[in-house]
Amino acid sequence: MRIGIIGAGAMAKALGGGWAAAGHEVLIGARSRADALAATIGYGARAGSIGAAAEFGAVVLLALPVSALDEVLGEIGGRLAGRTVIDCTNAFLPDEAAPEGVPAFVLSEEAVAARIAATVPQAHVVKAFNVCAAEVWESETRVFEDHRLAVPICGDDAAAVEQVAALAQDLKLQPISAGGLHRAKYLEATSVFTVGLWFSGADARAIFPPLDAAFAVAD
Repeated sequence: MRIGIIGAGAMAKALGGGWAAAGHEVLIGARSRADALAATIGYGARAGSIGAAAEFGAVVLLALPVSALDEVLGEIGGRLAGRTVIDCTNAFLPDEAAPEGVPAFVLSEEAVAARIAATVPQAHVVKAFNVCAAEVWESETRVFEDHRLAVPICGDDAAAVEQVAALAQDLKLQPISAGGLHRAKYLEATSVFTVGLWFSGADARAIFPPLDAAFAVAD
């Protein structure tokens, strides 16, 4: 599959590197460092402009700071028509109400994925890969406590969701269908909450029982 990656940071390296290693054609598009990242990734990865990456990919990954989205989408929005666009971003800000010395975060906006979809309505926007840091995706470790690391995926277009699920499997991850794009804001909220717990030294996995022990009784 041809994958255009917009951005040259840690997420671009982790996901783009994994997909290139899995045999996909990858083109990194960025205003700087694209050549260096393509060389680091190897496996035939190429570098180009942001516009070139948008036109290249049947799937396009937005691996950008949230603050750069408006400018970049304004530049390339028309080139994303009909393409699957993966949003892996998070809009984090420090939580100024947190006790001193306790790392915590809040969302600077409620639903980044919805804003992207409204900005490029002819694209098929899918939210995925936002819950964990780039270092997790880049790691070779995929199984924890006998369970494969999962990727929740939100999107409205069934074919686009299927494409992203296949790309998750190519990274040896377990895709989970998490509903339509209107539910992506819950993924973004989950990320800001769990990352805050991790940064403060708490085990976010410990707040949930395993599936076979999870139950509820209707009121």
